Amino acid sequence: MSAAVIPTAPANDPSFDNVWDELVWRGLVQVSTDEQALRTMLGGEPITFYCGFDPTAPSLHLGNLVQLLTMRRLQLAGHRPLGLVGGSTGLIGDPRPTAERTLNERETVEEWVGYLRAQVERFLDVDGPNAARMVNNLDWTAPLSAIDFLREIGKHYRVGTMIRKDAVAARLNSEAGISYTEFSYQILQGLDYLELYRQYGCRLQTGGSDQWGNLTSGTDLIHRVEGVSVHAIGTPLITNSDGTKFGKSEGNAIWLDAAMCSPYRMYQFWLNTDDADVISRLKIFTFLSKAEIEEFEELVAAEPFRREAQKRLAREVTAFVHGPDAAASVVAASEALFGQGDLTALDAATLRSALEELPHTRVSEPTTVVQALVATGLTASLSEARRAVAQGGVSVDGHRVDDENTVIAGALPGGASVLRRGKKTLAGVFVSSS
Repeated sequence: MSAAVIPTAPANDPSFDNVWDELVWRGLVQVSTDEQALRTMLGGEPITFYCGFDPTAPSLHLGNLVQLLTMRRLQLAGHRPLGLVGGSTGLIGDPRPTAERTLNERETVEEWVGYLRAQVERFLDVDGPNAARMVNNLDWTAPLSAIDFLREIGKHYRVGTMIRKDAVAARLNSEAGISYTEFSYQILQGLDYLELYRQYGCRLQTGGSDQWGNLTSGTDLIHRVEGVSVHAIGTPLITNSDGTKFGKSEGNAIWLDAAMCSPYRMYQFWLNTDDADVISRLKIFTFLSKAEIEEFEELVAAEPFRREAQKRLAREVTAFVHGPDAAASVVAASEALFGQGDLTALDAATLRSALEELPHTRVSEPTTVVQALVATGLTASLSEARRAVAQGGVSVDGHRVDDENTVIAGALPGGASVLRRGKKTLAGVFVSSS
């Protein structure tokens, strides 16, 4: 991937007459209310829609990115998004499949609400006639007494229906069971939709298909209370072609906050996408057109070794999440680390984040190359390290080393050095100034 490739600006594909058709083609509709009604509605006058995000962590992750991209596509079609950050539902958490959630402190949840609100706003247009509006469900739940909640909202729910919801049924059949707190989550989410319908005329909610019971809680409540039909779209849960969970890298979530997951790590995550998954990822996670994606599909079939589709996917998503400049920096770092660029030209922060994804060591003073080979795990012993140097298979900062006493002093930006054994085995050495 050349660093000169300019990421695609967010725009819907003009070859689709209706944004509904594009959502379906991209594989973003796993389940929904009336399809024909949705297609008609989304192809007509602008509507208000919403998606909710609970502050159960200080950052959103790749699973949330599916929702953010869906919201952006709907906004680009002229519709008005409401980004709901759940100050109240975040205090409870939706039911997990196997066990109760740990309830976070109110102060923590409030802090995370601020973080998530800022993140959601980054991905949507907050200006113009269909500007995104941020809302917090604590605003309408906090003033509501328990008696009012039961009288005005609880009376519209039937326990038999509630326990048949997939998330609740799974927990009822588990050893952990389910508390009344988490059992009530679907009522709170239904209340959210009702309030947003009343305040803003909201007529559509989007969310993951695993949340379908909570999504329909709102559509059913509005139908009972207001006598009108509103809609919901459940996007698919993204899994890899081998059935493993998507969005994890060595057991860690891929967060959208650069402080929790560096742009370099995110870029590498997408770069490692399997050939069997890359086209569906391009459809869901990029704004490339249908024609462009079909070209990449042909490239994957004809020349998979070039990994052009993965390179474009990695560049597009990294640019969307962290900005074009950050994407260009990590592309340059990736190429330089593998001998296709100038290591000395990299900025210290990008180089550091790249090397921290590799085996690495930190030393307080310059160290020899053989000591560094052992410390980083590139060799198992000093004798093996000496043999590797003698055989000409070791380089430091892109230059081959032929003396086992060569000193690594951290000559690259930020006091770093790149240690290589063979063609593809890399490690980082950080030399502190103290």
